[in-house]
This record gives sequence, structure tokens and C-alpha cells, in this order.
Amino acid sequence: MFHPGRSKRARLTLCLGGLLAFCAPAVAFTPSHYAEEQIRYIATYFPGRMAGSPAELMAADYLQHRFNELGFHSDLRAFNTRYLFHGSAGKADWRKITATSVIAARAGATPGEVLIVAHADTFMPRSDKDLNNNLGGLTLQGVDDNASGLGVMLGLAQQLGRGRLTVGVRFVALSAGEPETLGADDYLQRMSAQEKRNTLLVINLDSLVAGDKLRVNYSPDSGDARVRALVKTLGAQARRSGIPLLLSPGIRTSADCAGDALPFAKAGFAVLDIGSGTTGDGCRQRKPSRNFPQGMVRYQGQRDNLQYLDSHLTGQISKRARDGMRLIWPVLQALTQGGKA
Repeated sequence: MFHPGRSKRARLTLCLGGLLAFCAPAVAFTPSHYAEEQIRYIATYFPGRMAGSPAELMAADYLQHRFNELGFHSDLRAFNTRYLFHGSAGKADWRKITATSVIAARAGATPGEVLIVAHADTFMPRSDKDLNNNLGGLTLQGVDDNASGLGVMLGLAQQLGRGRLTVGVRFVALSAGEPETLGADDYLQRMSAQEKRNTLLVINLDSLVAGDKLRVNYSPDSGDARVRALVKTLGAQARRSGIPLLLSPGIRTSADCAGDALPFAKAGFAVLDIGSGTTGDGCRQRKPSRNFPQGMVRYQGQRDNLQYLDSHLTGQISKRARDGMRLIWPVLQALTQGGKA
């Protein structure tokens, strides 16, 4: 397991000093509509972007093009993996796929780097039962899970622009994140020792729309001054901006809702896992209701789509794109640009 060293702690501590000073005054923040536009575009034009599918590859090409336009060096990274499919007769067989992640980066004046992660794929049915229940598949737009994370990721990249960075930033749109974390595992395996030393913080963006409130899980959950300072800053930023926010120690480990943040936390990185949900450690995003009988939209093509969410959570996509940017952007700006707008 990789454990951050003293030099990394020192660099992030210096960054946090600028972060706390930057976030102290209450300032008006007017985010662009770019993040929401990207959420809607990705959901509309790349439904069924399951790992290894043509739709996933087209989405990866689109993301690479967008990052290049925004001034980042961007590459596609293909990797071979497999998943277990369970048939109705009880037979299980391994199915091989070639998945594609997108990596976009810009170096800073110092060796440190902030890593921002969001899985780009939608749920791939793992059994005949999944197929019969209309979970995943070719028609799943995946607005909440996870066009929302990709849209905010692109919004952050746009805000960074082409200005000078004190600390570098790396955006990673991971494949094969549903439901396992195969893409995150592959990325970690390929990280060099130098890249691990230079990674000051990992921010995971996942399912920002459908939950009752924005939610931040964090790790390490105790005894780490760096993470405590970040969490304190996020809480203060949320209060100033009027954003309902849940702060929860620890990264969720349940197989039903564990995401790409978990492998990075297990590897010893400081992690902020930003999504949406309700209180408690369960996987529910909101109180069960007639429109959301399971308390979530995860994997459900009939609910995790633009028409349904616009109808039953009117204005939520726009609100979460705006609130996500308002919450995360000041933190990222301070860490990467030394508190200078």
C-alpha cells in the first residue's frame, strides 16, 4: 500500500494555507452553464456507454477532444479486462472487453498534482436478471451516474483555462467503473512511484444529481490535518453559498455503492468523494417515494434519463451543476493556482 510521504504533506499544507485565506471572504461566484451543457450532451448523444462498447469509445473520443480544446494534453488509454456474467440457468462465464479511459493533464510550476476522477461508463448488465429488470443496457443515458460527474469535471477544466498552475492537475475519465472499479484498479497499477509521490489529493465526482443533498465522503477520516482543513473549507464554502451539504467521514465500502474513490483511499491517498445522497451509510440517494421507489436511480434506464429527472426533479440538473462548481471550484483554484483567481 502506498503511503504519502512528508514532502507531499508539506506541499499540500502550503497549498491549504492559500486555500483557507482565499475562501475566507464571501464572494459572488457566477458559474457558466458549460457543466450543465456537457451533462446534457453526454447523456443525449452517448447513451449505453458501457465499458468496451462503441458508445463508450465515441464518448472517450469526445472527452479527449474537449480536454484538448480546453488546453490540456489528453490521451486515450485502452486496457483489457473481463467481467463475470450470470445466466438464468445458474451458469456463469467470463466475458472479455477492451475498455478506454481518458487522461488529460497540465503540469504546474511544482511537482505536486491534484487528481480529479469520474467514471465515464454506464452500467453493464451482469446477469439475465439485470436484463429482465431493465438495469443498464443500450438505452441508459446515465445522467446522474455519471454524466453529472463528467460535466462538472469538464466545467472545472474550462474554469482553469490556460493560465499558469502552481500545482498540476490531472483529469481522469475512467472506464469500467460500473459496478466494479476495474478502471480505477488499472489506473493505480500503472501509476509510477513518482506519480504516486506527486499526487497531493484525489477528488472523485460521481452521481451528483439524484441525491437529496450533495455529499462529501472523505479519507483519511481522522488524524490528518490536511483532510480536516479541506473538509472544513468545503463546509464553510457550502454555508456561504447556501448549498445543503452532507459531510461524512470514511469512504463507503458496500459492494452496492462503492465507487472509484475506494481503491485510491485503500492505496493511501487523501481522497474527497463528492456525490449526492442522504444521511446514513446506505446507498440510497433519497427517501423512497412513488417516483423513486428504491430511493435511487442507479442503473435504471427508465429513471436515470433527462426526461424523467427534468420532470420529477425539476431544475435539479441545473442546480447541481451550479452548486457542484460553486463548491469545488474555489478549492481546486486555490490548490492549483495558489489562491489567485
